[in-house]
Amino acid sequence: MTQLFSYAGSPARIVFGEGTKGQVAEWIRKSGCKRALVLSTPQQKADAEALAREIGDLACGIFSGATIHTPVDVTDAAMKVVAETGADCVVSLGGGSTTGLGKAIAYRTDLPQIVVPTTYAGSEVTPILGQTGAGRKTMVRDAKILPEVVIYDPVLTLGLPVAMSVTSGLNAMAHAVEGLYAQDRNPISTLMALEGLRAFARSLPKIVASPRDAEARSDALYGAWLCGTVLGTVGMALHHKICHTLGGSFDTPHAETHAVMLPHTAAFNARAAVSELAAAAEIFGGSIGGGLWDFAKAIGAPLSLKDFGLSEADLDRAASIAVENPYWNPRPIDKASIRALLQDAWEGRRPMD
Repeated sequence: MTQLFSYAGSPARIVFGEGTKGQVAEWIRKSGCKRALVLSTPQQKADAEALAREIGDLACGIFSGATIHTPVDVTDAAMKVVAETGADCVVSLGGGSTTGLGKAIAYRTDLPQIVVPTTYAGSEVTPILGQTGAGRKTMVRDAKILPEVVIYDPVLTLGLPVAMSVTSGLNAMAHAVEGLYAQDRNPISTLMALEGLRAFARSLPKIVASPRDAEARSDALYGAWLCGTVLGTVGMALHHKICHTLGGSFDTPHAETHAVMLPHTAAFNARAAVSELAAAAEIFGGSIGGGLWDFAKAIGAPLSLKDFGLSEADLDRAASIAVENPYWNPRPIDKASIRALLQDAWEGRRPMD
């Protein structure tokens, strides 16, 4: 039977290759802008200052307060700096936290965004913003949120710590796995998801063995672009709902939470999406949930939610929140089944498909 689908390609400009960070000023000008506010986390402030010096008169200032889960109060502080500096665009240097702040600013102002990723988060190519306030993480999808230009320079990831490389990569892989069984998937998103998973399956073990392997770093960044683009094309399901619950309500670390949960959510949906997940299962030894868990363990990823300070008593509340306003999922969900899934993830037990 012919598959029914709808497809809209991303309008984002992707600039990929070694040394492309040197093109930031050029893309500010091509975007019709003259006053760029450079964004970063506190940890990457020095890098942001260096980038501001590189782009010279095109930089109007720096805001280095980006943080995990994009708290609304941090965005409010950044918005004051946007107004004070008269910024007409933002340049986001870093991972998902900085990209999230740039998106939050753009959502409120429609300012153009130029993103220079230094991790494998993949969020830089999605029109999705997750922001946290009042103990909950809420998601917004809007065309204004999608960055206009993404500059992928693999050189910037050479120094990314191995542990962060692993969890960041697994975070991106989660986008691809969910894209394979998304309700609104299409042939292009499926091709990109599988290619992205293959790229990470090749590159992450090499990065663990040799962190400054330039070819492996480039391959992983390629995978991040593919997997992130999938997330930007299709809807999210159970995996992202649980991770948003844990991050927004329990402040668990973003990438690490995705890394722990991915094998469990994939296994949960395996029987309801057998054909959709078959090719991905083959990449990881024939079992999607168990295979992803084995892969994660082999590359030294975290395997247990309790390692993040989450108590067993927290799991009941997490299950209740996760089933509120649930995202579409191929397998029906209920509190009892989600509570059992969280228990397995909390204990770090290998899932069975």
